Amino acid sequence: MIFRFLRILSACLALASPPTLFAAEKTLKSHPNVIVILVDDMGQTDLSCYGSRFYETPHVDQLAKDGVRFANGYSACTVCSPTRAALLTGKYPARLHLTDWITGHERPHAKLKIPEWRKFLPFEEITLAEQFKAAGYATASIGKWHLTPALKEGDEAYYPEKHGFDLNVGGYARGQPPSYVSPYKIPTLPEGPKGEFLTDREANEAVKFIEANKDKPFFLYLPHYAVHTPLDGKPEVVAKYQAKAAKTPDLKQKNPTYAALVESVDDALGTIRATLRKLKLEENTIIVFTSDNGGLILRNDKATDNSPFRVGKGSAYEGGVRVPLIVFWPGVNKAGNVESTPAITVDLYPTLLEMTGVKPLQSLVDGISLAPLLKTGAKPDRDAIFWHYPHYHPGGATPYSAIRNGDFRLVHFYEDGRDELYDLANDIGETKDLAATQPERAKALRTRLDAWLKTVDAQLPTANPAYDPAAENAGKAKGKPAAKKVGE
Repeated sequence: MIFRFLRILSACLALASPPTLFAAEKTLKSHPNVIVILVDDMGQTDLSCYGSRFYETPHVDQLAKDGVRFANGYSACTVCSPTRAALLTGKYPARLHLTDWITGHERPHAKLKIPEWRKFLPFEEITLAEQFKAAGYATASIGKWHLTPALKEGDEAYYPEKHGFDLNVGGYARGQPPSYVSPYKIPTLPEGPKGEFLTDREANEAVKFIEANKDKPFFLYLPHYAVHTPLDGKPEVVAKYQAKAAKTPDLKQKNPTYAALVESVDDALGTIRATLRKLKLEENTIIVFTSDNGGLILRNDKATDNSPFRVGKGSAYEGGVRVPLIVFWPGVNKAGNVESTPAITVDLYPTLLEMTGVKPLQSLVDGISLAPLLKTGAKPDRDAIFWHYPHYHPGGATPYSAIRNGDFRLVHFYEDGRDELYDLANDIGETKDLAATQPERAKALRTRLDAWLKTVDAQLPTANPAYDPAAENAGKAKGKPAAKKVGE
């Protein structure tokens, strides 16, 4: 941690001689504010502006009309913690060696042994919050953190305050709320009035932070606990969607409680934008709206449906990593534009720094800046994005790596060494594996993928000496996790 502090201090001193600091003070108020809203487990099709006929999201839809909606938005991982680390560092989870949700699933009898991966956000990384704080911004994290090891004592040492955030409201080790209704039993969130809804509380805390910092630039990171399980919603909103589901029984998305939870996120955005308008800050505030992984479809009372994408959270396919991505850059972006260029979580770090004019304190990031694309439509000089998940997940994933190049996506599975190849332009549901009919393309993409894995020093699964097919199948049949979990 001392090493990281010295790196930041020396970089700040190098960038800011006294005249530069004086100039910065004069122009500080002109720096755009930044709000990043990260929804938990929201699939791309969970918004009406992305095609949902069941969920009602007028505020997010309006943000899409005002900003740019990415048709090919991707999360950095099929589960949450790695994506969160990628957003805050601009680096792929594979490079960070933080490749599963903390603390992950243990499969002691599986065919492969997972690597000894990192279960916290590395202190040597310079986060977005630290970047903005060094530039004079007020910083806050309000909501889910889940980048903290599951410790009984001492986990405070890994909280957002240790990574550049002035304020932490609600962030700790767990990845899901004990309750969406007060009392919440979240140690970093003072209890609200009995019956208060968590997403509303997060929005109100965001408003308080914005009002307190209206005269200086601020960076607000709002990682909602919603729409993660345990599913809950306001009774009157749940009732509204129950009636809607009864009238439209043909819809694949039809869980009224999940719909109410989605609507709570939409309401929160509406509350925040109303505050920005009231304080005359809307035209100087960048807003990013995205998610950490695809929608959850695991349980019998499945939360959502990700059609036309295959499967969902915790899988190796598009449904696990396709997420909404909307960027509003007031006065700059072409309003209502739908952008087809693939974009992934790691891109947000360099993009936001360029949009705000904040000079990077570190040179190595895996993402590319989307600022030129948002400003002029200039396509980025990149032809591939990557994923690496050397783990097992009940959502269906076995250890895999993947690459998207153009319209083609190749997935490499480590248990049997097979490759699957899909043409997303003509088969968005990944129903036709082309690896056998297009072997040269598959080989070229696999070679590219292997080279990238070496470049980022990715940790790979290895043969498991304790592999026991009978025990493994028995465990899966019982549906019992092999390890104690701290809120996924």
